[in-house]
Amino acid sequence: MQIVVAGQGYVGLPLAVRAAQAGHHVVGYDVDPDRIRRLTAGDSYVEDVPSSLLRAVLDTGAYAATADAAALAGFDLAVITVPTPLRDGVPDLSHIEACAQTLGEHLRPGATVVLESTTYPGTTEELLVPTLEKASGLKGGSDFSVGFSPERIAPGSKRWSFEGTPKVVSGIDATSLEVIKAFYDTTFDTTVPVSAPRIAELAKLIENTFRLVNISMINELATLTERLGVNIWEAIDAAGTKPFGFTRFTPGPGVGGHCLPVDPLFLAWKIREELGVPFRFVELAADVNRRMPDYVVQRIVEALEARGVAVGGARVLLLGLTYKINATDLRNSPSARVAELLTSLGADVRGAEPNIPDGADTGAVRRVDATPEEVAAADTVVLLMDHARFDLPMIQQHAAWVLDCRNRMAGANVEVL
Repeated sequence: MQIVVAGQGYVGLPLAVRAAQAGHHVVGYDVDPDRIRRLTAGDSYVEDVPSSLLRAVLDTGAYAATADAAALAGFDLAVITVPTPLRDGVPDLSHIEACAQTLGEHLRPGATVVLESTTYPGTTEELLVPTLEKASGLKGGSDFSVGFSPERIAPGSKRWSFEGTPKVVSGIDATSLEVIKAFYDTTFDTTVPVSAPRIAELAKLIENTFRLVNISMINELATLTERLGVNIWEAIDAAGTKPFGFTRFTPGPGVGGHCLPVDPLFLAWKIREELGVPFRFVELAADVNRRMPDYVVQRIVEALEARGVAVGGARVLLLGLTYKINATDLRNSPSARVAELLTSLGADVRGAEPNIPDGADTGAVRRVDATPEEVAAADTVVLLMDHARFDLPMIQQHAAWVLDCRNRMAGANVEVL
């Protein structure tokens, strides 16, 4: 099949490469010329796609990257994997709309378009289909197929491979579902068909809302049990011995990435817009997690003052700036808010992040390596993300004081979140 994957980010590139490996001819389309330049040179910027794998599908001719919309002509199936950010609490679907307009101009009878970008229930049928119809002059369902299949990327995961994660698929009619399922059957080990795009759209939001709400609950509990003098980490370990009815979540400095801080709010916005009522669990959970970096800074300030050190002028070393362990993604990472608050209080903030390239934008954080000298020179060391590349015994040995947000160290100079 002639496949187009529109959007070559952390969702689109793995799909494009996997489809090429499965025997399809794939065009990776992106409007970012720098991405296209790097992809064409065989230089992958997505951690789950090694450059060697990218070069292999380039060399066979099964994959090509382009920013030229003319290269989309003649596609059998196109997958949209563009960003869907929030702007002041409102879902921004402009990237979907623009991509659908471009694809619609090249849409031919019998072709298929699948949306993978996370969004609120109804987007596929209320926005995507009409945009494609207007741009193409064709009719969805009778002339072309459309569906939604939510991405389930777990960047850096060693347990769940891209193709090994079950893939939910849907279509606007029976023919659309059949075609879409047939494509994903070639690229995933298991597909899970559902009755309509709205079901698939909601399923994705349920997955991430479940995580956000439970992380929020345990984060808020951590701020309370610390004041009660109870070790929440030991209590979580004890609760985790129950073999049923319990899913383990642990505290942290907040949530980041594109999914958890964003996706559940799509659902909250849709419910407010359509039903005129709040989705209270999501709104409360989002508020709790927005406040977690502030709580981390509060703990840092209190610990410094207890040792007779003013936060203004104090040297603070943040360990782990990405939003997820062993990942390379800085998007919406709570470390940025922690650094911003500390800097506003006059602290000398430095950050060690071994998983991102030199020169990456880390905002208010001065990049350093987590050397014994750097650790020892800090008034406070804060373990935000417990990357495997950090030498935690060395850090615990040389640090004057550590706030461990991941419960990975122990000693007289260590406090856990």
